[in-house]
Amino acid sequence: MPGVPPELFDPNLLPYPSRRAPVFAEGGMVATGQPLAAQAGIAILQRGGNAVDAAIAAAAALSVVEPTSNGIGSDAFALVHAGGQLYGLNASGPAPQGLSLEALSSRGITEMPRHGFIPVTVPGAPAAWAALSKRFGRLPLPAVLAPAIAYAEGGYPLSPTLAQGWAGAFQTYRRLLDGPEYAGWFDTFAPEGRAPRVGERWQSPGHAATLAEIADTAAESFYRGALADRMAAFSQEHGGFLSAEDLGAFEPEWVTPISVNFGGYQVHEIPPNGQGLVALMALSTLSGFEWEGRDTVESYHRQIEAIKLAFADGSAHIADPRFSPDLPLAGLLDPSYGVARRREIGHHAEVRFAGEPPRGGTVYLASADGEGNMVSYIQSNYMGFGSGLVVPGTGIALQNRGHNFVLDPSHPNRVEPGKRPYHTIIPGFLSKGDRPIGPFGVMGGFMQPQGHVQLLLNILQFHLNPQAALDAPRWQWLRGNTVELEHSTPEWILQGLRQRGHDARWAVGSGGFGRGQVIWRLDSGVLLGATEPRTDGHIAAF
Repeated sequence: MPGVPPELFDPNLLPYPSRRAPVFAEGGMVATGQPLAAQAGIAILQRGGNAVDAAIAAAAALSVVEPTSNGIGSDAFALVHAGGQLYGLNASGPAPQGLSLEALSSRGITEMPRHGFIPVTVPGAPAAWAALSKRFGRLPLPAVLAPAIAYAEGGYPLSPTLAQGWAGAFQTYRRLLDGPEYAGWFDTFAPEGRAPRVGERWQSPGHAATLAEIADTAAESFYRGALADRMAAFSQEHGGFLSAEDLGAFEPEWVTPISVNFGGYQVHEIPPNGQGLVALMALSTLSGFEWEGRDTVESYHRQIEAIKLAFADGSAHIADPRFSPDLPLAGLLDPSYGVARRREIGHHAEVRFAGEPPRGGTVYLASADGEGNMVSYIQSNYMGFGSGLVVPGTGIALQNRGHNFVLDPSHPNRVEPGKRPYHTIIPGFLSKGDRPIGPFGVMGGFMQPQGHVQLLLNILQFHLNPQAALDAPRWQWLRGNTVELEHSTPEWILQGLRQRGHDARWAVGSGGFGRGQVIWRLDSGVLLGATEPRTDGHIAAF
């Protein structure tokens, strides 16, 4: 990593205990939160595929081997570096044409529910796989999806973090999901009347058959064929809004990434409707500070206040740009606006509000090959398994991304037919000058931009290597002045934040702080990989 002293790669000299050192390789690398998915991706690389093929293989495998966070019915975003250029793909699906403020009002709905058909939007992940494969892939899609199909058909044993999340979801769904439309979830994910346990084998023939049909038809069946008909019929049977016409009209969108300069590096994100803008605004706000060190109350305070300011602007402005052409994107990323927001950060915690800019349940994976191609990819159902709906016999768990719409008719993120909601999933990418450094990401709902900021400051400002940066304690702003800290954070940081007016508290449980992966290419061309200690993270390489 340019600018990082080699001695920082010595695990004995790290300021935080690391579970592992970074992984180095030259031929190719795949980093995911689940070992089997990483192995699926590396197998495709070793069969002659490139980094894009590997990313698709890992993503499809994750829909099977980590269904607690994503599925075939997910949305997806990707940043792809190929041929010396960075490309963005927005494969987030819109609201059905029948979903509107008026339709919800007629049903007596005053806030978007978490489960059921109301928050279901068009799934975008299968279209992302097909689009990435068509534009950049080397191997045919059936070969790329073969590992995922094999995992679904033959089954696999559950890893520890996966089993824990599955058990929690089962308890929640057993309590909340009451109705015939939810039978498919229990039949698919709790076939023994309970969640599968650590080391137990789970398999899903429905997943296997659906993935095979997606592979054979380049996802056409999912949007304009037999699979689309099954999803639409299931929706119609239970009073849902999703229709065959909604599915048939969907196409993912190639977009131009947005970026800011931080510490001499360019940080790239997908533009709205994703919340990558929040991470970039926070980094822009923080870029002018002088830093005395990572573990100071001032360091934590500045980062938290910058995130609060960025979320205030993000919640006010982020929406589907097709429906909000007046989104002040350039103004929000203007360095002068970052300076203005930075001046608002004083000594004490404040409840933050949107400023006036000048006008102008998720999985993350990274892959790289020996030819220079690199992929930053994220895929999610939202809130774990999503809506709680599984199309019978298919393994398709439908997402609930529509929950992020608001029902205020004056808000830019109000629900409208054909509109994409504010989206939490964000892949990141780093470059320096004209040289790509590589993909990074931290999954986990509204923790994601907070994770991006903390990870990048740890590396670019505080000079931790990527593995140590992932291992380091994290914080999470929740609302108002409330912030949670991981228990590995020094006690005096917690007390110091309280003295500055933060409602700082220790986190309840170990979740909520995101799960990240990093693959970066060093000056020598060698690949460096780092993975998350908060999940079953794994790096496969050769």
